[in-house]
Amino acid sequence: MKTGITGATGQLGHLVVESLKRKVAAENLVALVRTPEKASDLGIEARAFDYEKPEGLIESLQGIDHLLLISGNEIGKRKHQHENVINAAKQAGVKWIVYTSLLHADKSTLSLAGEHKATEEALKASGIAYTLLRNGWYTENYMNSVPGAVKAGVLVGSAGEGKISSATREDFAEAAAVVLASENQEGKVYELAGDDYFTLTDLAAEVSRQTGKDVSYKNLPETEYAEMLKGFGLPEEGAKAIAGFDTGAAKNDLFDDSKQLSRLIGRPTTPLAQVVKDILGS
Repeated sequence: MKTGITGATGQLGHLVVESLKRKVAAENLVALVRTPEKASDLGIEARAFDYEKPEGLIESLQGIDHLLLISGNEIGKRKHQHENVINAAKQAGVKWIVYTSLLHADKSTLSLAGEHKATEEALKASGIAYTLLRNGWYTENYMNSVPGAVKAGVLVGSAGEGKISSATREDFAEAAAVVLASENQEGKVYELAGDDYFTLTDLAAEVSRQTGKDVSYKNLPETEYAEMLKGFGLPEEGAKAIAGFDTGAAKNDLFDDSKQLSRLIGRPTTPLAQVVKDILGS
C-alpha cells in the first residue's frame, strides 16, 4: 500500500513526510516532486511530478494507492493544475486522495477560496474517495513582519481586530500524516485551525512582551497597506493579495474554534508565544 506525497520537498510536504515516516514504513512512501534529486534527504522513493505536465503524471502515479495532494503555490494556476493531478490519479487507479484545502473554503471571502472550492468540486466529481483538510493560516505567515516591527516599533496590517486561529506548519503536517495513516477517513471534511485565536493587536503585544520594546499595531485601509507593501519591493499583484488576505482576516475568515486540529493530532496546537519566541531567537 503506497502513499504518494506531492510537493514533498516543500515546507509543508517535507514535514508531512517526516511525520509519516514515524507512522508507516518508509518503503511505502513516495515523494512526488518536480526535481527528484532535491528529495534525496527524505529517505524515500522520489518520482518526477509536475502539475503543469499532465502527460507524465499518470506514469508517476502508477502503483500509488493513496495520494496527498498538497495545493500548488502558483495562485491563479491551481485550478487546472489540481485537475491535471485528479484526472491522472483516476487513470492511474489511485483509490484515495487527501487534499490540503482552505479553512471554510465553501464560504470564505479570501481570494484563495475560489481555486480551493473548484478543486474540492473536481474531487467530488472524480469518483475517487477523498478527504478534505481545510487548513487555516500558518502562524509563520506573520513572522516575517516581526523583526521589522521590533525595529520600527509598529506592526502594520489591514486585519483590524479580526480573529486569527492560526497554527504552525508542523501542526498541519502532523494532521495530514495522522489522516493518511488512519482508516475510515474517506469523505471527511476537517476544518483545521489553532486552538486559540489572536488579533494583530495581540501579536504586537506579544512581541512587546518578549522583547521589552514598545510595539503597537497600526491598521491601514486595504489599498494603503497594499501601496506600502509595494514600497517594500513586493510586486503589485502580490501586495494586493496580501492586503486582501488581511481584509479577509478582518471578516474572521481565518477564525475557527472547533479545535478539530488539536483533536486530530492528540495535543494542543503550537501557541503564538512559542512561534514568536522562535523567530526572535533565530
